[in-house]
Amino acid sequence: MKRVYNFSAGPAVLPEDVLKEAAAEMLNYRDSGMSVMEMSHRSKVYENIIVQAEADLRTLLSIPDHYKVLFLQGGASLQFAMVPINLMKNKVADFIVTGQWAKKAYQEAGRYVKANKIASSEDTTFSYIPDLEDVTVSPDADYVHICENNTIYGTRFTKHPDTKGKILVSDMSSCILSEPIDVTTYGLIYAGAQKNIGPAGTTIVIIREDLIPDELPEWVPTMMQYKTHAENGSMYNTPPTYGIYLCGKVFQWLLQQGGLEAIQKINIAKAALLYDYLDQSKLFKGTVAKQDRSLMNVCFKTDHDEIDSRFLKEAKLAGFENLKGHRSVGGMRASIYNAMPVEGVQALVSFMREFENNIKS
Repeated sequence: MKRVYNFSAGPAVLPEDVLKEAAAEMLNYRDSGMSVMEMSHRSKVYENIIVQAEADLRTLLSIPDHYKVLFLQGGASLQFAMVPINLMKNKVADFIVTGQWAKKAYQEAGRYVKANKIASSEDTTFSYIPDLEDVTVSPDADYVHICENNTIYGTRFTKHPDTKGKILVSDMSSCILSEPIDVTTYGLIYAGAQKNIGPAGTTIVIIREDLIPDELPEWVPTMMQYKTHAENGSMYNTPPTYGIYLCGKVFQWLLQQGGLEAIQKINIAKAALLYDYLDQSKLFKGTVAKQDRSLMNVCFKTDHDEIDSRFLKEAKLAGFENLKGHRSVGGMRASIYNAMPVEGVQALVSFMREFENNIKS
């Protein structure tokens, strides 16, 4: 059976070249006589894997030396707690709530600090990014938190809020590595791997060194302290070894594509293919404000639930998987991360056009 076009929001499609290379190395990684799955994380062979992965990520994102890169577990959801626990000084944090994950981060932080919702787009089911021109930042806020790209709703930040000098923290789970960023504009970036980085099970944190506290209250678990992981090269305990290995291969694949400048051009072109069709379609329509459209997650629907259901059923039969929208919003969602080839988006648009013509006839 040939591979399908997988539009899943995560775990998501991985580069085919990466999967083939990993398959070839599954039983015997570079004459070690064993799989990466089996080897000790304390071995020299594995040390080379994690060191190279970090070096390649630093190259891709131009991460300065005074930022630490941590490979962790627990998903982005664990960071909803780790961020406020580690960054609390005044025990106040501001949140711009633009989707379900930003809302969950806001709610979780409220268990440890005073969490302020300073802007939100919940009034129209998170279909836009709020106007942040004159957003009021709390004078005693330890940081301002955003979710850079909203996977469920298909919106993204195209510019950052003025944080009035406060630390900017960003959940980049569904957009990291899709385009160049200036890491120095953030105090902390975190991202679950299962969209653009690699397989589920690994989380990456990029944090400015001076934000890592030397001491935290006694009640904070050792594993919840950034210092623990920063001082031990992400290997205080056994890390997600195979996940990191695959993330490293994705980093190398991106470098081979020409880096983030090159992949950004491809991502813009892929998104344009789908959005241009949606804008002229009489059947399908996008669900978010045009100026805030995500490059990674394209959400759309028709005016009839039964037509949506028919489309999803026929799309699956045609080899297009995981196009169903999130249960909270319905409709359809095409996640077109880095590893989704242009041909996949072209094929989807052709199928949508044919489906629309059949509906009309």
